[in-house]
Amino acid sequence: MAIAVFYHLTGSSVAQTAAVILPRALSAGWRVMVRGRDAAELEALDTGLWQGEDTFLPHGLAGGAQDADQPILLGTGVIANAAQALMLVDGAETTPAEAAALERVWVLFDAYDETALQRARGLWTQLTGAGMAAQYWSEETGRWEKKTEKAAREV
Repeated sequence: MAIAVFYHLTGSSVAQTAAVILPRALSAGWRVMVRGRDAAELEALDTGLWQGEDTFLPHGLAGGAQDADQPILLGTGVIANAAQALMLVDGAETTPAEAAALERVWVLFDAYDETALQRARGLWTQLTGAGMAAQYWSEETGRWEKKTEKAAREV
């Protein structure tokens, strides 16, 4: 069953957090779509993932001939790589129907960006209102801690 996991970034960057989450997703056998709203932000994330120190993460930017084959695809549009998981960055969104068809949705948002915070809150309300399980994690103490959780329910 799908679960949405919200990460409130206060110390780590999107690239740092993605570099921790994405290898776990690949080891679970999942393909991942990383959806952003801004192509420039995704290009910066692409560069950050290629320059990762600890591990190589096979991925590509959407728009190429090999999109369907990418284990991790970074793009602004629809899921084009048959992903089982979706990572939302830069205020990107999903619908409850799209999210429910996945194993996992990660929402990474900047603690110091009020617009991003409001978007994340709105998405939490949308997804949990549709019956999806969700968790909220924060690193405000210097390490990741689960602050709240909402169980899935029938709607």
